[in-house]
Amino acid sequence: MRLTIVGCSGSMSGPGSTASSYLVQADDAAGRTWSVLLDLGPGSFGALMNYMEPRALDALFFSHLHPDHMADVTSLQVFLRYHPEGEVGPVRTVGPVDTAERIGAVCWLTPEEVSRQFAVERYTPRQMLTVGPLRITPIPMNHPVPAFGLRIEGPGADGGTVTLAYTGDTDACTEAADLADGVDLLLSEASFQEGREDVRGIHLTGLRAGQLAAGLGDVADGVPDVDPEPAPGAPASANDGGGVPARTAVGRLVLTHLPPWTDPGVILAEAASAFAGPVEIARAGAVVDL
Repeated sequence: MRLTIVGCSGSMSGPGSTASSYLVQADDAAGRTWSVLLDLGPGSFGALMNYMEPRALDALFFSHLHPDHMADVTSLQVFLRYHPEGEVGPVRTVGPVDTAERIGAVCWLTPEEVSRQFAVERYTPRQMLTVGPLRITPIPMNHPVPAFGLRIEGPGADGGTVTLAYTGDTDACTEAADLADGVDLLLSEASFQEGREDVRGIHLTGLRAGQLAAGLGDVADGVPDVDPEPAPGAPASANDGGGVPARTAVGRLVLTHLPPWTDPGVILAEAASAFAGPVEIARAGAVVDL
């Protein structure tokens, strides 16, 4: 399974990246490459063409329907509808409630016109979806609009199974901890900075993303729900004092969705203060093979 960061700028396009968009690809047993796009924020469609032929896209998954995660769907629609080599579609499109209506509003299309390019499905929470060799499970997140994180399983380079989790936009919550539990790679938003944005229920800070990656249970209140003094030799999955099982730490953390005004070094340091494993800031064009 391979992750390509098409765009990673938070809440808007930035000087070094388009807005949110991530390409996940995997080959099946016959050697066919399956391509799934997670979100399509402003400017990201043009960048996508650097990595694949858009008409070969197998599925488009929207974490949620804020414009910074889906507005460039209008570019994809035009490309699929009016390409001189012929119209293509509909592409499988999965998202929260009202996804088809939102596409229609952004693209100024009737429902019939939307259906020519987009075969829209609605998420059922925690119900796994299959796209070729990829198994994708949507899990509701903590954001002001219906939003989902995506837990994706696929074939690894060593022949086994690997797991990627993409938070979309969320604040800390039990569901986000479920999403991240033990994955090989956590692609986590970290839009807010400790001490700068105090509002809750919208985004993670670097610190809270680090806590999530470390498997520190439910950090919805900003405080890890684990025993501060575990018994000597207790495993990472030991129960905390309240009987809530701690999660397993992730293998690697990639921080994304930082707004252009945020210093990446500050967010990186926040995350590293809570998570001892490999951690980095997402970079447009970066490719991660799992």
